[in-house]
Amino acid sequence: MNNSLSADADTSAAVPRPAAPRTPPVPDDGPARAQYVEELLGDPFAPDNPHGQEALLAADDQREVPAATEELLARVGLGAEFVPRALGGRLASVEELAQVLRPVFRRDVALGFGAGMTALFAASVVWTAGDERQCQDTARRLLDGGRITILHREFAHANAILRGEYTARPRPGGGYLVGGRKEVVINADRADAFVAYVRTAPGNGPDSHSVFLLETDRLPARTVHRLPRARTHGMRGAHYAGLELDHCPVPADALVGRLGEGVSLSLRTFQVSRALVSGSALVAGMDSALRYAVRAVTESRRGAVLRGRRARVLAGVFADLLACDSLAVAGLRLLDLAPEHALIPSAAVKYAVSALLHEDLDELAAVLGARGYDRGPTYGGFQKLVRDLPVAGLGHAGTADTQAVLVPHLRTLAHATWRGEAGHEAPAELFTPGGESTTLDFRRLDADPRDPQSGCDGLLAALLAAAARLDGQRSRGTRWAALADLARAFADEVRALAERCATLSGRSDAGALAPAAYVLVDRYCLLLVAASCLAVCENAGSSTEDGGLLAEPEWALLALTRVGRRLGLEVPELPDGVPQELAAGLLDRYRRGRSFDLYGMRLA
Repeated sequence: MNNSLSADADTSAAVPRPAAPRTPPVPDDGPARAQYVEELLGDPFAPDNPHGQEALLAADDQREVPAATEELLARVGLGAEFVPRALGGRLASVEELAQVLRPVFRRDVALGFGAGMTALFAASVVWTAGDERQCQDTARRLLDGGRITILHREFAHANAILRGEYTARPRPGGGYLVGGRKEVVINADRADAFVAYVRTAPGNGPDSHSVFLLETDRLPARTVHRLPRARTHGMRGAHYAGLELDHCPVPADALVGRLGEGVSLSLRTFQVSRALVSGSALVAGMDSALRYAVRAVTESRRGAVLRGRRARVLAGVFADLLACDSLAVAGLRLLDLAPEHALIPSAAVKYAVSALLHEDLDELAAVLGARGYDRGPTYGGFQKLVRDLPVAGLGHAGTADTQAVLVPHLRTLAHATWRGEAGHEAPAELFTPGGESTTLDFRRLDADPRDPQSGCDGLLAALLAAAARLDGQRSRGTRWAALADLARAFADEVRALAERCATLSGRSDAGALAPAAYVLVDRYCLLLVAASCLAVCENAGSSTEDGGLLAEPEWALLALTRVGRRLGLEVPELPDGVPQELAAGLLDRYRRGRSFDLYGMRLA
C-alpha cells in the first residue's frame, strides 16, 4: 500500500500538527516591547516557568541552549529587532534596542548573545557599508529566523574568540579564494551566513583587511567545514564552534564596502557593539547579580530593613550600577543622536562599565557568602553570571581593544577639555533615559574622532558646567552642598587631567606602549562616569516610577564618592544617613518588583 500523498490528494483528513502557542502582537513602541519581552519570559523564579532559572540553569549544566526560550524568542521575531525599519524590521533607536534586550540578559547572558545580539554585531557591518542586495538579503534572512554571525579578525591581545583569521586572494575569472580557520566562533555550527574580516594584504596597516558577506547557500559545501563545539568556561550554553574555509570560492559581490576597508569598518561598527554590550549585557547582568545579594540579605533578616556593613555594600553597588547605566545610556543616546561623534565615548563606556562592574561582582560575592556557590534555582544564577560576564566583555582582550582607541587621542582630549569650558557642553538629551531620540543611521558612523559639542569633550564639559550650576544649589540643604563640593573636586581633576595629557603628548614614549597613557585613560573614563552621574541627576524629573530617586542627590553623592576614591581624590565624608537611604531605596525597588537600572521597569 502506497502511503505517500500525491500532489492533488485530499489532505483534509491528515492529522494536524499541534499549533505553537499563540503570543500577543508585538508592540511597536520600544519601551513597550521591552515590557512585552519581560512579561513573555515570566517570573524567573517560578518553578513551573519553562523560561525560568530552573530551566536556564539545567541547560547551562548540559552546555546546551535553553531550547524552549530560544524558540519563544524566535517566534516573536527577535531577529526583527536587529533589522532597520527601512528594511522591514523594528530597529530604530539603539537605546530602545538595549531596553528590549535587557530582560533577556537579566535572565541569561549566554542566551542574549547566542539567540540575539551577535546577529547585530554581524549585520551592522552590512547596514554600514553593504550594497542594496546585501542589505536586502541580510534583512530577509534575519526576518525569516535565519542566523548570522561574525568572524573577527585576529587581535594582538587575542583570546580564543579573537585568535585565528582568514585570508583571501583574487580568483582567476573573478571573485576570491578564502581560506583559514577559527576555533571559537559563536553559532559557527548553525549560522547560515557569516560576516568575515579577511586579510587581503600583508602587514598590519589600515588597508590589511576587508569584509565579506559569506552566505552558505552561495558557497560550495565541500569548502566550508564546521568544526566541533568548543568548551568554554563562561557562556556554556552558547554554541561556540570552529569554522574552516578551504580554498573557498567567494563571488565578487560578497565584498562589503571597498577592498581594504575592514579595519575602518571595525572601528565604525564596534562603536555600536561596545555600547550595546555595556548598556544591555553588563548592566542587566549586574542588575540580576545585585538582586541575588538583596534576596540573600532580606531572607536572613526576614525582610527587615537593610543595616550594617552589608547594607553599605549593597548601597554602594546600587550607586555604581546607576552610575554605569548613566554613562551607558549616554553612549547609546549619542549613537542615536550624533553617531559620527561616538568613536571615543563608546570605547570609554565599554572600558569604564566593564571595570567597575567587575569590581562590584567581587563585593556582591562577599555579601552572598556560601549562597554564591549554590547551584539551585534560587541563587545558582549568580555563579553563572560570574562565569558569563567576563566572556561578554571579552576580558583582557576587550580592555586592550578599547585602550587602543583611547590612548592615541589623549592629546585631543587635552585640547578639547579647555574648549569644553568655553561652552561646548554635551546636550541634555544625552542624559535623559527614554527621552525622544532618532533612528540610528549606521552610515554616519565614523572611524575618525570628531571634535564637536556632543563628542567626548562635550561629556567632560558637562561635568564642568554641572559643577558650576551646583554651586547655586547649596541652599537646598547639606546634601546638595556636599554634592556641589564633590563636583568641584571632579572639575579640578578634569583640569589636572588636561595638563597631564598635554605633558604626555610631548614625550617621546607617548605612543600606545607608554604606561602613563593607560593610567590617564583610566582616569579619563572614571571622569566620564562622574560627568554622566551629575548630568542624569540634574536632568531627572521628579515624576519617575521610583518616586524621584534619580532627581535626589543621594545616589550621585555615593556614586561620586566611590569614583573619587578610585581616583585617589580627597573626598569628604558622606552626610549622615546617605548610604542607609539609598539602601532603603534599593529595598523598595526590590519589594515592588522594579529593575535596579535607570529605567526602574516593572519586572515579571
